[in-house]
Amino acid sequence: MPNALRRLLCLALPAAALMTASGCSTSPTPAPVANASSQGEFVKRTVVVAGQSYGYQVFVPARKAGQDQQPTPIILFLHGSGERGRDNEVQATVGLPKYLRQHLDDFPAIVVIPQAPENTEWTGESGPVALAALDAASKEFNGDPKRTYLTGLSMGGYGAWELALQQPTRFAALVPVCGGLTVDWTDQRPTMQAHSVAGAADPFAAAAAKLKDIPTWIFHGALDDAVPPAQSRRMYAALQAAHAPDVHYTEFPDVNHFSWDPAYATPELWTWLFQQHL
Repeated sequence: MPNALRRLLCLALPAAALMTASGCSTSPTPAPVANASSQGEFVKRTVVVAGQSYGYQVFVPARKAGQDQQPTPIILFLHGSGERGRDNEVQATVGLPKYLRQHLDDFPAIVVIPQAPENTEWTGESGPVALAALDAASKEFNGDPKRTYLTGLSMGGYGAWELALQQPTRFAALVPVCGGLTVDWTDQRPTMQAHSVAGAADPFAAAAAKLKDIPTWIFHGALDDAVPPAQSRRMYAALQAAHAPDVHYTEFPDVNHFSWDPAYATPELWTWLFQQHL
């Protein structure tokens, strides 16, 4: 395998087996942030899953007078492989969090930013951690259950498909960036597939049948040599074949694996996203 692909896979892809999410709690549960400034802010939190503590961050948007009691749109963001760890820092520097730092004064949604530990996957044991962080942040910051969205990049793109498959009625919209469902194109990390459809004769068709009613916008780079764009092309085609009523696919012709910057900088994405609700 080319060295470039091996290097990029360190930023990208998922695997592993699911663990139970029983016994989830926040530890501790701080009081909600009083944010009367004109800018949003990032705050740190922890969640306990199966007796283990995991750090996550939350972007809390600026709130105008009178908004405190109103439910707020909430987005779960899943990072890529390169941001795994335990520092509760690096996952808030890439992708959507990077975009948020350029829009502190006007981004209207809560964003939950969990961190997967080293050598874990969003499609596996870190999936319950992400959902537990979403539950905790939704409760603390009054996230809107009818406007809860899911996005992720690379490894997180795989995770976005997998968590949506696990909870297909929870999310009002789905935005996978340079992700996929299968790993038949590489011998690296063979368990990084979306496990919910791994046994299907056609995993893409099986996923589309379950997810077709979720508004979805897929992004990928045409030159991606870490996660082939064929992954997103096949999923888009499967959703179209399943007669999904609201599915979009944007492929950037001159972009390699790092398609998340142009994806999150697409103005039409946010106009479309915040129109979606359950």
